[in-house]
Amino acid sequence: MTAVTFANKARFKAQFDLNNQEFSLAGTLRPQSIDEIAPSLALFKDSIDRVSGVLYVNVRRLGQMNNTAFHAFARVMLDASRVRPDLRFVVVTSSVVGWTTEKFGRLGLIEPAIKVEEYDADFYPFQSILEESRFFPVLRTQTKMTWRHERNILPRHGLKENVAVADICCGIGDFAALLYKDFKPSRLVALDHSKPSLAYARRVAADFGLHGIEYVYGDAAELLLEDNQFDFVTCRHALQVFPKPHMILKELFRICKPGGRVYITNEKVSHCVGEPRGESIKWTYEQAAKVWAHFDMDIECGPKSRRYMVDCGFENIKMETFMVSNLDGDPQDFADIVQAWENAFVDQMSTRRGDTQEFMDRFRGGFQDHIFAALHPRGYAGWPIWVASGTKPQ
Repeated sequence: MTAVTFANKARFKAQFDLNNQEFSLAGTLRPQSIDEIAPSLALFKDSIDRVSGVLYVNVRRLGQMNNTAFHAFARVMLDASRVRPDLRFVVVTSSVVGWTTEKFGRLGLIEPAIKVEEYDADFYPFQSILEESRFFPVLRTQTKMTWRHERNILPRHGLKENVAVADICCGIGDFAALLYKDFKPSRLVALDHSKPSLAYARRVAADFGLHGIEYVYGDAAELLLEDNQFDFVTCRHALQVFPKPHMILKELFRICKPGGRVYITNEKVSHCVGEPRGESIKWTYEQAAKVWAHFDMDIECGPKSRRYMVDCGFENIKMETFMVSNLDGDPQDFADIVQAWENAFVDQMSTRRGDTQEFMDRFRGGFQDHIFAALHPRGYAGWPIWVASGTKPQ
């Protein structure tokens, strides 16, 4: 790998990875003159000379870019396209930094050899389910029920008062709000890829007079946050719904301070339990795991968390599990959660997979039996969650 980093009033990084044939720009690129970015332009030209076929130009983490810089890099691409008919450029953008798709997309209208791909367009296949406002109350109920456990678990994993905290994939913000009230962090950034969820989170925070949370729109796999910022980083129930969980974990590692800790929670949905009607419930959640796997999501990944963290370079890894159940407060809350799961898993995911009506009827029946177990006066219904945390080496 060859890399050049240049910093002045505007901070940015230019880097070339020959193995992946990728040239990347990150940070804030606002030069007053071409001379300021001459080393990066030279690296870009050298990158072009060293590749064949496709050169990927990665601008997913490019927060700002003025016209001086844009026109300079665009000119290099356009000139190379006309001199090298064998070469194609793929500019990789992110929906989080929307202007990059629009701005670089204009080059494709000028030169067919330049194409723009929004890399995260398919990374969140069921984001739309979680963005539906009717699903928000269920998410709040889930957080309410898990917080009864996590409030006591978090200190065991290193969280204390008056530290800088980031809650990545914060969803509708309830966990961040509870964490803010109970642990009083010196700074709390709550980030999510869903604009409707963040809008809801800001409204809830305002209603409760919580003015110290920084709500940020962003992509967990390509964070526009600086290295080594946070003492404690949380990411709950997210790795399991992301087809490339290692990408998120690497970002959590990057933004965590050396000596700080990253805390993740995930599930193994096939271990959901209930009695009576336990066999029906067991079958349904085993099938739920397979439905998720069909869409490249691993809702069985909870026990894999330690391996993920070891592979990412974390040390002093801790793991534990807890069971959310119908005994955690009002059993109807648990029943409401399961009903929402049924709606999402059967009506949307199973339907989209093309399952038969017979399968979906049996699939739905197991969720209804779980609700029955939750509400039965002598019944028990459980939902297990795996917790893992690790230290970033000093």
